[in-house]
Amino acid sequence: MAGWFDALRRTRKNISSGLGRLFAGHADEDAIEDLEEVLVKADVAPRLAMEWIERLEACREAPDEAMRALLLESLGPSEPLDWHGGSKPFAVLIVGVNGAGKTTTCAKLAWMVARQGMKPLLGAADTFRAAGSEQLRIWADMVACDVVTGATGADAAAVAFDALDAAIARDVDVLFLDTAGRMHTKQPLMQELEKVKRAMGKRLPGAPHETWVILDASMGQNAIEQARVFHRATPLTGAVITKLDGSSKAGFVFSVRKELGIPIRLVGLGEGKEDLAPFTPEAFVDALLGLEPQSAV
Repeated sequence: MAGWFDALRRTRKNISSGLGRLFAGHADEDAIEDLEEVLVKADVAPRLAMEWIERLEACREAPDEAMRALLLESLGPSEPLDWHGGSKPFAVLIVGVNGAGKTTTCAKLAWMVARQGMKPLLGAADTFRAAGSEQLRIWADMVACDVVTGATGADAAAVAFDALDAAIARDVDVLFLDTAGRMHTKQPLMQELEKVKRAMGKRLPGAPHETWVILDASMGQNAIEQARVFHRATPLTGAVITKLDGSSKAGFVFSVRKELGIPIRLVGLGEGKEDLAPFTPEAFVDALLGLEPQSAV
């Protein structure tokens, strides 16, 4: 399994010059200005970077410890997920834009819960693309998970209803429902997403129990703008960050909690099916600051 330290290598390199002077105890004005510049370069929101700088300027002693504390504070506490949540099946609706990695994430999630002794099911409500259902079916075979699909052009809400119906009939623990990679600016598609959610609630009151947006780390702050639109269409309960290992813009992660007010549930640390990990603020911050040995996971 890929580790945090390696996954954050590109972003850590991006900010190393600014952090190096700070961690060497040189918290002078020039060092702090350099730090602000590299933080923004790593896609930390400018407003948040300025807030950190102001607080660091007021705390010149042990600046490295102050910086770590600021980063952890911005991320908020971790929130362990109860996969049962008082409901069986536990239904998770997966949303996001084209190319964010929804289909592969659904498969990795199924693999994860199966290894925890639960029975997963995948639902392919991506009927917008001809290859949408087929891609999920291929991934389902790779992780040995059943999948419910619909024909291309079929009503996505009907597929969502059928998938939840099958989950109930098959005594499934967790259903992950993949949706079309709809562009967040396409209003009819956003309305379809609302319809999918209503259909799930009709079959099982309270469903979906979680609605997660998949955010591509390489998009940086643009991913936050995308998520805001989804949040308005169907309130989000969490985010999953993909492609963290290929991004130099991991600073945007701090904006997920600050700007959206939702927790980060999981992150993709690599391409393997096992490279999806629960988000741990301490592991993220320490790897970002270079405080974690490379052998650690």
